[in-house]
Amino acid sequence: MPKITFMGAGSTVFAKNVLGDSMMTPALESSTIALYDIDAVRLEESATMLEAINRNNGSKAKIEKYLGVENRKDALRGANYVVNAIQVGGYDPCTITDFEIPKKYGLRQTIADTLGVGGVFRALRTIPVMLDFAHDMEEVCPDAWLLNYTNPMAMLTGAMLRLTGVKTVGLCHSVQVCCEHLLKELGMGYDGTEQWKIAGINHQAWLLECTKDGVDLYPEIKRRALLYNEGKLDIGTFEERVKMLRGDEKPSEEDLKRLREEYDLYKEKGLHGDMVRLELMRRFGYYITESSEHNAEYTPYFIKSRYPELIERFNIPLDEYPRRCINQIRDWKERGHELTKNPLLSHTRSREYASYIMEAMETGVPTRIGGNVLNNGLITNLPQNACVEVPCLVDRNGVQPTYVGALPEQCAALNRTNINVQLMTIEAARTLKRDYIYQAVMLDPHTAAELSIDDIVAMCDDLIEAHGDWLPKYH
Repeated sequence: MPKITFMGAGSTVFAKNVLGDSMMTPALESSTIALYDIDAVRLEESATMLEAINRNNGSKAKIEKYLGVENRKDALRGANYVVNAIQVGGYDPCTITDFEIPKKYGLRQTIADTLGVGGVFRALRTIPVMLDFAHDMEEVCPDAWLLNYTNPMAMLTGAMLRLTGVKTVGLCHSVQVCCEHLLKELGMGYDGTEQWKIAGINHQAWLLECTKDGVDLYPEIKRRALLYNEGKLDIGTFEERVKMLRGDEKPSEEDLKRLREEYDLYKEKGLHGDMVRLELMRRFGYYITESSEHNAEYTPYFIKSRYPELIERFNIPLDEYPRRCINQIRDWKERGHELTKNPLLSHTRSREYASYIMEAMETGVPTRIGGNVLNNGLITNLPQNACVEVPCLVDRNGVQPTYVGALPEQCAALNRTNINVQLMTIEAARTLKRDYIYQAVMLDPHTAAELSIDDIVAMCDDLIEAHGDWLPKYH
């Protein structure tokens, strides 16, 4: 049976999904699961949770704990699969720094984990740690697959694929739910018989095709999307809306409250949470995989100091990620015991790709995923050394990406504005040249639309100083 090492095991909820999935999969249920983290409390919480799930599933898996850098190599030794879910620097201090210093320059962000100045600095403090992982893996588990879930996805996965010999694929939650989310949100329903094709780059991959029974759904999608963004789409009664979005699944009390707030906001003001993506689809012709709060900061069109009215018009949640972090910390304090102290805890397999990838590699029964891989000609009008998100076949031969060809030119053009930042950030991490940090941020669409070159350089210098030892020394 395989060994699965989970890096960043203190991400308890995510560890439950990925490792709980593995324990619910016959081909993986007897795996050795090695949990690694540098936080003793969070490591213990995750171990207690997973031991309960394992015990209630017949104690088939073997669970091991490894705390601290000095034990990292032992955690990795002999692993067949390594799942990466680390966050270097955490919310406090690093995420706070990523938001507060740019704010002093008048630069506002929503999530700051994938692109923009926040994404660049998150990558600069994470790539060195992942390269350390790679050095250990090349020594103690050279044949293992690294399944990377950490953002910024394209920068980190691209760095691993270009700077190390580790077999790596990047995985995102947004690909497999993209078409379903869109169709349900527009009241068109989704039953799983729909066919769709997605390709591009992480968080900005394009729903290139969406059909059902041979019929192109895009004309109706676009008709409804226009009405939805104008506040004129009939979304039915609240009960009908819940049924459309959740099907037969019974929402939790918290989920029901959120759905009610969203429903009332649309009824009262015609606003909803996906206005940016639908506007981008209207202007560029195709729907994008990742959420509107993300894509608002990947482009120069929505968060603009000269046009403050756009924030309300497109319902853009500035400082959204810090707000989520604060809420998650509070919720964990209040409700974490429901996971960590429940002896009857069970798990139902989720839709996360990781267990399906490992199952396919173990059994040879193929599965299809949307994976982040090195381009190498897969998308012909994007750079060869870019990290792209394309359909991949997975079986005993590993992850085999499929040829896509050329994206619609306007889609490739928008992707390239993001790829420029990704490639320059990797170059900065590779060479430790400060000028490349400046250039990466200068090329960022949102930052460049708001700040002068002098302000960008000064802001980067402030961020480098504030991050201190979280970054290597740049020259």
